[in-house]
Amino acid sequence: MSEKEKFRQICREAGWTGAALAALIVFWLFAGFGLKDSSIEIFHMPLWAVMSSFGVWIFTILLVKCLTSFVFRDMPLDEKEDSHAE
Repeated sequence: MSEKEKFRQICREAGWTGAALAALIVFWLFAGFGLKDSSIEIFHMPLWAVMSSFGVWIFTILLVKCLTSFVFRDMPLDEKEDSHAE
């Protein structure tokens, strides 16, 4: 893998990680503020409290699983390894 390809992959991973963070923030805002008027309770806790804590945690795990499965790529970053491969 050339240096240019590595740089593109690193930029791609960083961009998708930023998009995942933005999605997580939107989910957290919806879970915390969007569900505040709900009368549903889980274990005697309001739905907004459960979703803004445990729901965000589960959503984060799903986002990271998607990132590691579809976006991230294992690649050597050491220049010495590339010179031996060529």
